[in-house]
Amino acid sequence: MLHRYLILVLLIAAFSAKAQKPVPVKGEPVIVNRDTLFKLYADQGLLSAKERASLVSKRLSTIVSRLDFDPDSLILKNDTAISVIIYKSQLILAISNKDASFSELDRPQLAASYLVILKKKSTGSLQNYSFKAIARGVLEAISVIAGLLLLIWAVNRTFKWINRKSLTWWESRIAKLGKKGAPVGYAVHLLPVLTNLLRVARLLIIILLVYLALPIAFLIFPWTKPIATELLSYVINPVERILLALIHYIPNLLTIAVIYIVTRYIVKLVKFVAREIENGDFVVKNFYPEWAFPTYNIIRILLYTFMFVVIFPYLPGSDSRVFQGVTLFFGVLFSFGSSSAISNIVAGIVLTYMRPFKIGDRVRVGEILGDVIEKNLLITRIRTSKNEDITVPNSSILSGATTNYSSSSKKLGLILNTSIAIGYDTSWPVVYKLLIDAALATEGINARPEPFVLQISLNEFHVTYQLNAYTSLPNKMSTLYSRLHQNIQDKFNEAGVEIMSPHFNSLRDGNAISIPGDYKGAGK
Repeated sequence: MLHRYLILVLLIAAFSAKAQKPVPVKGEPVIVNRDTLFKLYADQGLLSAKERASLVSKRLSTIVSRLDFDPDSLILKNDTAISVIIYKSQLILAISNKDASFSELDRPQLAASYLVILKKKSTGSLQNYSFKAIARGVLEAISVIAGLLLLIWAVNRTFKWINRKSLTWWESRIAKLGKKGAPVGYAVHLLPVLTNLLRVARLLIIILLVYLALPIAFLIFPWTKPIATELLSYVINPVERILLALIHYIPNLLTIAVIYIVTRYIVKLVKFVAREIENGDFVVKNFYPEWAFPTYNIIRILLYTFMFVVIFPYLPGSDSRVFQGVTLFFGVLFSFGSSSAISNIVAGIVLTYMRPFKIGDRVRVGEILGDVIEKNLLITRIRTSKNEDITVPNSSILSGATTNYSSSSKKLGLILNTSIAIGYDTSWPVVYKLLIDAALATEGINARPEPFVLQISLNEFHVTYQLNAYTSLPNKMSTLYSRLHQNIQDKFNEAGVEIMSPHFNSLRDGNAISIPGDYKGAGK
């Protein structure tokens, strides 16, 4: 029974405390131009707190919109029962002790705090919304627009002057090139490009000026300041992010610089060694001098490839999936699109170390006969005796046979050979002597080793003789063959020996020999 009594007493005490807890009072804001100054909680006379706040807001809005508004004219007067804030004898707000009961301040202190708020706001945001402030803002905006138009006019005039000067300079430059005999067609075609670049630059500068003028104009009026802030953020935020990214990237940049410098000096060292080997100042056993620079190029490519692999993790965005995907895409694209190029490169490397020919050699590749004027990892360029430059892919050269007429010409001599058919009525020693004399009479044919003659076939009506002569000028093969044939004709005509098969006898009378009249009877 006692326990029930105690529980009942505790419940009654709890409900009594809950009933005695004060209910918080909701204040009514005094608002001017969408800005809350303070709140009123107490009723006053016949006016409720809400009506008081609305009345005070209207009074403040009226006085701050005046052109002659002066915040220093707001005055506080304290009496024994009430405190009032007036503006040039006009009542703005009356504060009673009841208002002070809703704050921790007494009535004079609360009234003084309201006065401070009014003066602070009126010198700031309240004053900005006044008619005087708006009028001043409109004038400032007009001045900004006028300044923008003036700058645009100045930019247009400046670019017109630059365009006129550049045109004059370009025409004088073309005239000087023409006087020197240089081709000027490309310069004429480049002039529109230069003009268009100047036009684009002028347009970009004007757009930049307009973009910078807009925030300045929007900052003039309080209600457009957020727009100005947002426009500025479009420029400031990216620049800030870029600067911060650059600052944070400095350690990686230094690492990349060190790797590049080390690789660069290693490449220079390899190039120096290659030049020494090529010049013969440094000899490596079983390593030919013509291998020096091709080997240097291969080592250089490998070193720079290794450098890129090491640098790649330090590149900005290298860990991004987008960056990795784009890199993979270009790698696959390069692999599929350059298969023929890669095969030519591999063939070029193989040909370099096979040494089938070198620059300046007379070679035959398939049906192409000419001098090698260029060779690289992709192609070999051959110039024929007709001055035709023929480009041959290295893979084609590697897959076929190549004849080099120059490789042994210096030491052994290149053997030029030509064949003629002489009837059995002329003894072979006579033919031998005439052919060898013709060879020795040809400029460019070596006297040592001596030319020699081979009988390559004994036919039904004639014998086929082959003249073989040595030369050290393989690049003049066509000319030498022509001179040799001329001399063979001269020697045989002088000896009265016909250079033809006896088959021809069946088509003529046979009473006269077939040689020029100047040589007839020379051999009798």
